[in-house]
Amino acid sequence: MRYDSLSIVGLEKNTGKTECLKYVLDRLPVQSKRIAVTSIGIDGETIDQVTRTQKPEIVLREGMYFGTSEMHYRQRRLVSELIDVSDENTSLGRVVTARALTGGKILLSGPSSASSLKRWMDEMHRSGIELVVIDGALSRMSSASPAVSQSMILATGAAYSANMNTLVSKTAHIVELVNLDLTSDENIKKLMPLDKGVWFIDKQGCLNGLDAVTSLSRDIHFEGMEDCENLYVAGALVDGFLEKVRKNKSLKQAELVVRDFTKVFVTPQQFRLFLKGGGRLHVLQRSKLLAVTVNPTSPSGYVLDSDTLCGRLSEAIGLPVYDLLKNNQQ
Repeated sequence: MRYDSLSIVGLEKNTGKTECLKYVLDRLPVQSKRIAVTSIGIDGETIDQVTRTQKPEIVLREGMYFGTSEMHYRQRRLVSELIDVSDENTSLGRVVTARALTGGKILLSGPSSASSLKRWMDEMHRSGIELVVIDGALSRMSSASPAVSQSMILATGAAYSANMNTLVSKTAHIVELVNLDLTSDENIKKLMPLDKGVWFIDKQGCLNGLDAVTSLSRDIHFEGMEDCENLYVAGALVDGFLEKVRKNKSLKQAELVVRDFTKVFVTPQQFRLFLKGGGRLHVLQRSKLLAVTVNPTSPSGYVLDSDTLCGRLSEAIGLPVYDLLKNNQQ
């Protein structure tokens, strides 16, 4: 396997993320590879707790390892071998790691934060797991951060937007952020240890910090930064900050850097203006986007044409786009 971790992330509830997870788990080579699965939210319930719509259940195959909460481990419908019970608590109890001795259904509710998820994954890899599959939760793109997973699949669909033009545009924007280029190796080495604040590297290669400034600060000034080569935002990048950078003449040639795409919270309009003005946005880490899946049906029953949606979105993002439910029925 080229990657040791895969995140499956829905851009909205009911975009087919669980269906995608089910599709992937059904096809993994469990006979020859050691595979583990967990969720950063709760998944596997038959009825969506928010929209009250039917959901596909998670079915594990014999030999798969899994991480879930104590509460949901007790409710499992399979025979399993207990491997570990973590010291970290979630709202549903400690995270239990086990191996399925028979196939069966499970509710997945694993580590509750990106940092605890990363610790769980590291432990899995140390114990010989070759691939960890992560089911991302609603609005928890942190599970798809390159700091957590090496590869990812995005699930989008009519629940994200029932207007096809808007859906294609909004999804293409996310894909563009996922595919942001890496900055230089030298910059990565200098900037990776910095997890707070705003910093810049001058033309002499020296690292400088902007005192008491984050990208969320209202009163941001860039005086004395005429020799800025790289401007690094360690936290969230938002519209207001990007606009100030775009309008500052002394930063016209500077490269803007963020940790990874999950730190970018800018609108497509502001991002387009930044790029149109010659701006460059790069990242310290990136994961490989393998594919995009679509659910053309919204929870309210509105249905987009699947073939048209897949074709238009694939053309916009330059990647394969699949309607997995339709593919399974053919």
